[in-house]
Amino acid sequence: MNYEVAIIGGGPAGLNAALVLGRARKKVALFDNNEPRNKVTHASHGFITRDGVTPTEFRRIAYEEVLRYPTVNHWDTEVTDIQRTEDGFVIATRSGEQVHAGKVILATGLKEQLPEIDGIKAYYGKSLFACPFCDGWELRDQPLVVISDVPQIFHKVKLLLQWTRDLVVCTNGNADLLNEDQREQLAARKIAVIDTPVSGFTGDNGMLEQVHFADGTSITRSGGFIDPAQTPTVNFKEPLGYDVSDNGALVTDPFGKTTAEGVYAAGDYAYVMPAQLIYAAASGSKAAMSVMADLTEEYWHSL
Repeated sequence: MNYEVAIIGGGPAGLNAALVLGRARKKVALFDNNEPRNKVTHASHGFITRDGVTPTEFRRIAYEEVLRYPTVNHWDTEVTDIQRTEDGFVIATRSGEQVHAGKVILATGLKEQLPEIDGIKAYYGKSLFACPFCDGWELRDQPLVVISDVPQIFHKVKLLLQWTRDLVVCTNGNADLLNEDQREQLAARKIAVIDTPVSGFTGDNGMLEQVHFADGTSITRSGGFIDPAQTPTVNFKEPLGYDVSDNGALVTDPFGKTTAEGVYAAGDYAYVMPAQLIYAAASGSKAAMSVMADLTEEYWHSL
């Protein structure tokens, strides 16, 4: 099977790229193993006309729209390998197919690794979250905890003050994350800092009630924010030859074209940006337009 474009990843970036290319009458192979990073999220926010949509409902609506275009085909499977050929790429899937495509858009996103705290998975996506813009409104004016082991913790605390003034900061045993000046600024605003490692949580049905520490103490909180580590879901750097930046994202131009010929990227894997649907969808649209610009030139010279 031969396609003009293969899109690897069916999140908002990949789906929006497929929509743009389908409307441009391009033959598109869309691969999606249905393992989105936001699968545990109860609702997604910040996307106009879709504020509060569940990830499942978003995918349903998106596929209903994308697959209206007859040149877009969807594979519900994982891509295991991509190899270059003289005229494009061969995409191999876990279910055994081999698909040929002239160009590839990587929109596979990132996977999260939660802090190693006992029981955290039961609360993540219900009362513990990563993005204040996505879930701050739902936790407004509540007593919250910020648990982080990354240097951006101070900025996150300042940001969260837009939603609540009742904050406790936990460095989870990494006291060096906050310098003396930052600690003084927090204290002046009556924001407590706890450096003792977090040992676990208690609550009911994923709704946080208590945060427990290694020294046996605990605090009462009804929700909070953490900073999961993020790593690429897939890595095709070796066969495709694209460059990766120091932060792990693919190096691209402003429209998602990578340093490897015929390879484009969209979504969280390609950009350092807020992890929101609207950003990812926009990057998918830009990558599709970049593909179209190159296909247009190739078609013109073939006439």
